[in-house]
Amino acid sequence: MISLFTGFHHIAIIVSDYEKSKYFYTQILGAEVIEETYRASRHSYKLDLKFADGSQIELFSFPSSPSRLTMPEACGLRHLAFKVKDIEEAVQYLKTQQIECEDIRIDELTGKKFTFFKDPDNLPLELYEFNSFKGG
Repeated sequence: MISLFTGFHHIAIIVSDYEKSKYFYTQILGAEVIEETYRASRHSYKLDLKFADGSQIELFSFPSSPSRLTMPEACGLRHLAFKVKDIEEAVQYLKTQQIECEDIRIDELTGKKFTFFKDPDNLPLELYEFNSFKGG
């Protein structure tokens, strides 16, 4: 069977503090702004962001959005994982930005290194080292 799906284009995230989240995703995580739009009829911003590999995030701000109910096992998107070449370097960088990370662990199924941290709205984010090898 030929796959009609070749990957994902973007992830959409609703944020509570637009400026804080814009800073986090652009200045700390290094996403490039593609387009920023204010939609007056919705009192809402939409910020299109792109990472070096072409993956994208859409940030939305809406007045009075409800908080996430549970972490991270609620139905729906569990977390967003970012690929990194050197997880120790990425964790050290996040720490210089006053962002706490969990201890680095090894995925028992893939043998790859990973850890979790949170965005300004406590959305669980993962660092996943894509160049580590099982058993190594």
